[in-house]
Amino acid sequence: MIPLTFYLALAAIIFSIGLYGLMTQRSGIRVLMCIELMLNAAHINLVAFSSYNNDLTGQVFTLFSISLAAAEAAIGFAILMSLYRMKDTINLDALNVLRW
Repeated sequence: MIPLTFYLALAAIIFSIGLYGLMTQRSGIRVLMCIELMLNAAHINLVAFSSYNNDLTGQVFTLFSISLAAAEAAIGFAILMSLYRMKDTINLDALNVLRW
């Protein structure tokens, strides 16, 4: 059986990659992908602790969270597509839709 620390280390690495990408990328699609990486790192932690404690609560919460993340990604991509149609770019620095 794989120790819990390996799962936690994997989740920390994936979360760090997502956080770095979130802070450095300017493309809207890449930002959404980095947010999904960070959410998946949290899911790994939930499943690892759930398995370690022999409790299914973390796994059930992970399934619920994955379904919400899918809805969030669909809405995010729809917003990006509508912004692309309005401004012809998905570069987040170039978008100033909410400014007066």
